[in-house]
Amino acid sequence: MDTETPKSPPAPNTDRLETFSDGVFAVAITLLVLGLHVSAPPGGLAHALGNEWPHYATYVVSFLTIGIIWMNHHAQFDRIDHADRPLMVLNLLLLMFVTLIPFPTGLLANYLHAGADEHVAAAVYAGTLLAMSIAFFSTYLWAARRKLFAAWVGEQHVGYLMRRNGAGLLVYAIAIGVAFASASVSLVLCGLVALFYLYPGRAVAAR
Repeated sequence: MDTETPKSPPAPNTDRLETFSDGVFAVAITLLVLGLHVSAPPGGLAHALGNEWPHYATYVVSFLTIGIIWMNHHAQFDRIDHADRPLMVLNLLLLMFVTLIPFPTGLLANYLHAGADEHVAAAVYAGTLLAMSIAFFSTYLWAARRKLFAAWVGEQHVGYLMRRNGAGLLVYAIAIGVAFASASVSLVLCGLVALFYLYPGRAVAAR
């Protein structure tokens, strides 16, 4: 009687993870627009619109941030060949913070230039983005440790990706401290991080 050696099931690919993530990103970025509103007496619309500039500024920074996270998430899972369960959990953690971004966005928009509270709101905003960035960095860290990257991604490039993603952590941490001196400057720093990651970075080096 012939017996077959039990085989391990193939490692799951990232298709469903990416599809689910895309849906969550779409919901989060759509929720941002719900924070835009204006109420004005007759003849006062132009002035009321001008007073809403904190909402426009935070909306732009948060929209760019979520959009660029989505772009880099897409690039990340082009490089990651397969996903294990811990990577899925880390991705869920990332998505949790992504969906949280509309809350501190509205908080900062409402309290910007509102005295002491604006510093707390700016710190909460930068802190949320720092937590999101840590979660994103953790997915790269886990993928590197468990060798989940595709064969065509060289180890040297993995190191470059780790350093590049770690840079944002530092700036977000600085933005939290700066928030207690200037909420506006803290918001600008967060926007600069988004612009930094808009640039795709160095091309993949051959193994």
